[in-house]
Amino acid sequence: MTEPMTLRARLAAPADAVHRALTDPAELRVWLAEHAEVELPHRYAFWGRYTPSGDAPHQRLLHVDDRTLRFAWLLDGVETSTEISLTPEGESTILTLRQSHFDFAEAIAESSVRGVLQTYWSLAITNLAARLEGRPLLPRTDFTSARLRGELLIDAPTDRVYESLTDSEQASAWFGYPIGIEPRVGGRYAMGGFDTGYTAKVVDLEPGRRMSVDWGSPSGVTTWELAESDGKTRLTFVQSGFDERHPPYAAWSGSVAGLGELVRYHEMPDWQPIWLPER
Repeated sequence: MTEPMTLRARLAAPADAVHRALTDPAELRVWLAEHAEVELPHRYAFWGRYTPSGDAPHQRLLHVDDRTLRFAWLLDGVETSTEISLTPEGESTILTLRQSHFDFAEAIAESSVRGVLQTYWSLAITNLAARLEGRPLLPRTDFTSARLRGELLIDAPTDRVYESLTDSEQASAWFGYPIGIEPRVGGRYAMGGFDTGYTAKVVDLEPGRRMSVDWGSPSGVTTWELAESDGKTRLTFVQSGFDERHPPYAAWSGSVAGLGELVRYHEMPDWQPIWLPER
């Protein structure tokens, strides 16, 4: 059995409000899943196109109280467990999510739907944070579709957004992970940095407007395109060039989750990322 995967985030809301967003089925249908049914303390279920193996509810509630939610989740024939705990911190809340049966090798090889769990929960928590902050949500991953395209609006000038997408230091800050970028056609785009990271290639670049990065098989090409919109920036992002029988849902979910911090980076004067180090 693999070690539990852990995510920690600081959410800008009291613990009671976070708990309500986690357990109110109407709220869950906004930020988490297409369908949700909750009858505490007996039932906690979510399913639909935005959920891995979402053809039917596969969760079984194990425990719930004012600060903890734990449920079993059957994925690819294995009963995994998910635990979400809340720790009040003034007017904010530290959310800690622990997910069993996540194997990074399965994510890379795309050998099991369990390989999407880390980025699936990263995007879900990012949207939970946006919901609690009163911000527009990011596009959720549709696990029934091979169409990987989304848009978001950023309250910042286009030139500033472009710079933050193509400058290594800024991109590393808002994405929360070292990124080395050579903003030219043929340049490197290195997740983890130039020395030790995975290196993709910039294959298209129009300064101030568009950049495309080829990640190779199986992920394909990511394209970011910017357009001015009433003083704001409309960012369109697309994943293409992959085997449509096996869409790279894990990579896509992680990329979209990262863009949540890009929005906050530009729109919050005293920006701090929601993500905290694992303990």
